Amino acid sequence: MSAPRLDSLSVGDVVAEREFALTRDSLVRYAGASGDFNPIHYRDDVALSVGLPGVLAHGMLTMGFAVQPIVEWAGDPARIVDYQVKFTRPVVVDPETGAAVTVTAKVGALTDTTARVDLTVTFDGATVLGKAQAVVKLG
Repeated sequence: MSAPRLDSLSVGDVVAEREFALTRDSLVRYAGASGDFNPIHYRDDVALSVGLPGVLAHGMLTMGFAVQPIVEWAGDPARIVDYQVKFTRPVVVDPETGAAVTVTAKVGALTDTTARVDLTVTFDGATVLGKAQAVVKLG
């Protein structure tokens, strides 16, 4: 797949937007894939007993799907040469309604060969990943 052209980009351009729906089933599947069976990710009683507001999505699951719109936009995951986030708030996954996480990706900076894409990742109106940035090699 072809990469976006650097000369067609400007700082501030929105290059991707996506909403991800999480369910408790999503968390169980991720636990199986990752091996992270911490009960705060599937049992309300355990999450509440340690002071959490409810069952939380795995941080690495959130980080993983947040970069997916950039992978699709770039056309090749190998074009992502750096990806960083700071975990700022948990994603609480309701047993009945789940959780919807929104990702918006904007060009934050350009060089001769790369675009830094800044991600805004929100749940329930609050940012859940701070300083989320991916550097994409395009030139």
